[in-house]
Amino acid sequence: NIFPGNNVSLCVCVCLCVCAAVLCVCDGVKFGQLCSGNSLNTRRTSDSWGQGHHGASRGTREHQGLDIKCNDGATVYAPFDVTLHGKVTVYTDANKAAINNGINLRGQGLCFKLFYVQPDRYYGSVSKGQRIGVMMPMQTVYPGITSHVHVQMCGKSDPTPYF
Repeated sequence: NIFPGNNVSLCVCVCLCVCAAVLCVCDGVKFGQLCSGNSLNTRRTSDSWGQGHHGASRGTREHQGLDIKCNDGATVYAPFDVTLHGKVTVYTDANKAAINNGINLRGQGLCFKLFYVQPDRYYGSVSKGQRIGVMMPMQTVYPGITSHVHVQMCGKSDPTPYF
């Protein structure tokens, strides 16, 4: 016991140290460029299909990600060193097959998904700035929408602080 006769102080000290370590895991993590042509990761704001921020209304549900502008056919990059962890099937609706793909990723202590991306591969490691794949043809399914990559945290928390 480094605080003789004072177990409460020790407990508080250990708790603060552990909490600080947990907070530092993601502290300062920022996504690098996701799409060619959008070096600042500009977000989709509002269009005739809705809004792209986390929590935006989608009828009876809430949008569970953040939409980053990305032109159809644009190259999608690793935002930092990542490990690819398999395919994401975005929709069950066959009418949306043209954009029904994505990928699970992990890196910098984060677990997240990218929707509407046709990856070059589904497993392995990719370094920051290297190509992951290509933006799928969103305009074929949602004419007039601001084409975008949907970034969704695995736990569906708000990804905005990382941008």
